[in-house]
Amino acid sequence: MGLLSSSTTFVRYAVEGELPANFLEFATERVMQNAYRDIDDNFEERSVGWVSVMNMFDAAFEYASFLVGDHIVLTLRIDERKVAPKVLKKFTLKEEARLLKERQIPKLSRAQKLEIKDNVKLMLLKKAVPTPSTYDLCWNLSEGTLLFFSTSLKAQTELEDFFKKTFDLSLRLQIPYLTAEHLLKPEYHDALSRLTPDILI
Repeated sequence: MGLLSSSTTFVRYAVEGELPANFLEFATERVMQNAYRDIDDNFEERSVGWVSVMNMFDAAFEYASFLVGDHIVLTLRIDERKVAPKVLKKFTLKEEARLLKERQIPKLSRAQKLEIKDNVKLMLLKKAVPTPSTYDLCWNLSEGTLLFFSTSLKAQTELEDFFKKTFDLSLRLQIPYLTAEHLLKPEYHDALSRLTPDILI
């Protein structure tokens, strides 16, 4: 469920760090530098990058800008080409058995086994189709907050790392207390700090 879905879930972040004076130019340059690169026609195992929220195939933002008023809206696309461990083990053992029979030797060295495993993995990767995952975000520049439309911890870690790589800014997950601190006026912060948890039953 993403930004444009009728119902969705999200987590809230605070964006930490100073924005450059020419931030929109800076952001455009950095987004394009870190746009998604297709791996359908090569054998890379993984590709991570930004695409349009309107179209996961639009990494050049030809059909919709990522700048919307005072917001930046992007989709983090992650394509992964995987080989299941059991499948890799099966074909590795099969190839080892074939070589033992062909060469008429009692066993293979560790180096030979590692080489066989690497070759088999590459062969299987060439046959594997990359699986795409997409995660939307909406960054409010004036408030310094960001909504990320996934509650997956793995996806959140991916976002935090890739956001830092792209913009040289850090993300801090906003638990309810920190969200309240951000939304309330400074004169209420002292009262907020004195709140204690309670059980309502």
